[in-house]
Amino acid sequence: MSINVRELVRTPGARLSFRHELDLERLSFPGVLSYSEPPVGEGVIANSADLLTLRGDIRAVMLCECDRCCRRFEKTVDLPLDVRLAAELEDEEDPDYYLLRGDELDIDDLLESSFILGMDTTVLCREDCKGLCPKCGADLNEGDCGCRADPDPRLAVLEQLLDDTDQTN
Repeated sequence: MSINVRELVRTPGARLSFRHELDLERLSFPGVLSYSEPPVGEGVIANSADLLTLRGDIRAVMLCECDRCCRRFEKTVDLPLDVRLAAELEDEEDPDYYLLRGDELDIDDLLESSFILGMDTTVLCREDCKGLCPKCGADLNEGDCGCRADPDPRLAVLEQLLDDTDQTN
């Protein structure tokens, strides 16, 4: 979807509200199983001192699977938006500005890009998730599983020394 911003560009102080639902087909992430509510971008495009800015947020409610313990949980994401818009740029790779196409703002592209870049690279049920035991697969968030950790092979010689001392006593 495109939004025509011609009148905004010509009128200092002008504002235009928007609310747009993102296309789920283009928002596939590892760890995100489904969306309980489709992601929605909402905010205002404003012209202040001949500078167009888009401010608002993107909100999504997702069913996720933790990358560490595989537990399913619901996660709500609220990503703030603060984007400067420009009709032309000296450096087209400038990350501080989003380039308009003529008088049109591609709101789909802007919101999808912002959402993708704002998502965490790992999906965790909680920050201090301990994950699963690599030996028995027990959820370490529910308590210690009792498995003994594998010794570091570089320290195997020292462990043999400790075993020898235990036998002599």
